[in-house]
Amino acid sequence: MSEVVYENEAKIRRRQMVVKFSIYALLTAFAIFIVIPFYWMILTSLKNEGFGTGGVFRTPPELWLRPSQWEINNYILVIRGEVPYGRFMLNTVLVSAISTVGTVVTTIFASFAFARLNFRGRDLFFMVLIATMMIPGEMFVITNYLTVSNLGWVGREQTFFDAVMAMTLPFMTSIFYIFFLRQTFKTIPNELYYAAKVDGTKDFMYLWKIMVPIAKPTIITITILNAMGTWNAFIWPNLVTQFNASYRLVSNGLRGASYVDEAGRVLYNQQMAAAFVVTLPLLIVFLLLKKYIMRGVSRSGIKG
Repeated sequence: MSEVVYENEAKIRRRQMVVKFSIYALLTAFAIFIVIPFYWMILTSLKNEGFGTGGVFRTPPELWLRPSQWEINNYILVIRGEVPYGRFMLNTVLVSAISTVGTVVTTIFASFAFARLNFRGRDLFFMVLIATMMIPGEMFVITNYLTVSNLGWVGREQTFFDAVMAMTLPFMTSIFYIFFLRQTFKTIPNELYYAAKVDGTKDFMYLWKIMVPIAKPTIITITILNAMGTWNAFIWPNLVTQFNASYRLVSNGLRGASYVDEAGRVLYNQQMAAAFVVTLPLLIVFLLLKKYIMRGVSRSGIKG
């Protein structure tokens, strides 16, 4: 009898080992698949413009460079080049800050209303909002552009204030973030709300004194994700700043830069150096704040 039990336990352990090995192998494959483009971007940014050793046009391409072969001058040329990356960076930081603050405020109020307040048609209205998530964002570009144009925020007379308003106001709300935060608010016991009402606490004070501190990890996650999304925005900022290149964000500035030599060849090494300069702040932010993102996802009940 004991031998049968031992054999069954051994089979279970082997099965668990196979499952664990398969999971880790799959995760490793996905990680490699994601890391390869970043590695190739950094490797290309450190190559020279030639066809020989360490050259970006070498065939077959090199998969590794010694430190002595690194062409650090590519980054110097990008930073000191004709493209005003400093101005683009400041524009991006400002637009990200305004858009993120506006999104967080509207998300908190809307999530509180859908999670705690009882009004007629609440669930139906929320279902309609969720249904709009199935509509591609590009479908709203035309109507949003007509709106900001009618407000005088787009055109040859556009000021920097107009450009900032055009890039931020249409995107100061997010249905996904409202749903995301609502899930966290729904996990807060109703007894806290009823006890606060008995004590005479207004809904506004209950929201800021109790619900917001409890949902802090989720709110931090929303803040990080929205800021990163604004940093990577391309289509809309490029559309509303087409008449003044100095108002563009860093992603538009990178795309609009011309990296070619006198012979007309594309300088891929400088392009990749510029791409890495733009990507580096996002990588740093993600590495420093990834624990808050994971904590916010677990708190909201949206896993996997």
